[in-house]
Amino acid sequence: MSEDAIRADVWLWRARFFKTRSLAARFVEEGRVRVTRAGQETRLDKPARPVRVGDELVFAVGGRLSAVRVEALGERRGPPAEARALYSPLQIS
Repeated sequence: MSEDAIRADVWLWRARFFKTRSLAARFVEEGRVRVTRAGQETRLDKPARPVRVGDELVFAVGGRLSAVRVEALGERRGPPAEARALYSPLQIS
């Protein structure tokens, strides 16, 4: 994978939407994450699918619908403040 992309499960875990990477991977495998890139919306089906800066992700966790734009890929799973810098929330229409 190139330097400008990261596995979907790794990004969701680093951004602290999931406690473990395996939970994030299972969530993606179940087809519960939609990604919009360059106006094309698709459903992620494999945890290894790449996520890039600028992608928009929509998914529901814990009964809450989340729509976020990927702002950074991150180097590690850091504290919550660092994780929040990896994305910006989007308005759900």
